[in-house]
Amino acid sequence: MNQVTATTNSDLGAHPSRRDVHQTITDQIVAAIEVGAGTFIMPWHRDIDSAMPTNFLTGNTYNGVNVIALWVAAEQQGYTSSYWATYKQWHHLGCQVRKGEKGSVIVFYKQTDLEVGNPDNDGRENKIVRFARSSRVFNAQQVDGFQLTEPEGRDFAGVLMEIERFVMATGADIRTGGDRAYYRPSTDHIQMPNRERFTGTETISATESFYATLMHELSHWCGHERRLDRDLSGRFGDESYAMEELVAELGAAFLCSELGISNQPRPDHAAYIAHWLAVLKQDTRAIFTAASKANEAKTYLMGLQPAS
Repeated sequence: MNQVTATTNSDLGAHPSRRDVHQTITDQIVAAIEVGAGTFIMPWHRDIDSAMPTNFLTGNTYNGVNVIALWVAAEQQGYTSSYWATYKQWHHLGCQVRKGEKGSVIVFYKQTDLEVGNPDNDGRENKIVRFARSSRVFNAQQVDGFQLTEPEGRDFAGVLMEIERFVMATGADIRTGGDRAYYRPSTDHIQMPNRERFTGTETISATESFYATLMHELSHWCGHERRLDRDLSGRFGDESYAMEELVAELGAAFLCSELGISNQPRPDHAAYIAHWLAVLKQDTRAIFTAASKANEAKTYLMGLQPAS
């Protein structure tokens, strides 16, 4: 059974234009990358107060490119809440989106089976058609009737213990030494400098810096052919190496947010930013692919954890 993808817009609120949802979201992310390019601060570099965007009604976290899109929207508008919902969902909860507030665009997919002609055998065949639909969600700070609560203080020592258990459960071959971090596919191992080489900043501790880097390398690690078998060469050609770095960047951001630690800029990625921007501007679905692969990496690593 073949699969094709189409794009449309949902009628879940007024749209300023009928642009392709992939183009709309890509443009927003590209603009945010360009703003931070000089400092290497990308839209996915989040501090500890920036949890995964969550639908307040369902309690489900958003996935893939929607995470980045909502992080961008929150950064641009100064939202500190990680809770979002559609206009109808807020109304269902007894809250009211304030007049004049603009929603943030997210994408979701629907699919249907279509019977189409097959000229090769003069018969009929079924195709799964996936439709990309756009919706708009509003942050909790855009509604009346919602009481923002102060985040609970975190037990940093407990968080670090959980992260160490998380890393151990992956079973990855992690070696220490040297002055740089990398994943080597030929030996299937992760190399990490000694922890003493990592330094903190005003927004991230040295320990968080170490683990954020390790999350990046683990995102690479799970793409090995014996695991997710991630090969981007067919999708991105000569830019596959740079796009693999983008997948690992996003994977680390998703994992850091899930685990409750800050992420940080990687100055060594200055060489990749121009490549990312070039690919994203030419291919409106590129960031969707990268975010999807990063989400797969996060899901895979989470799946290696023992049942609680």
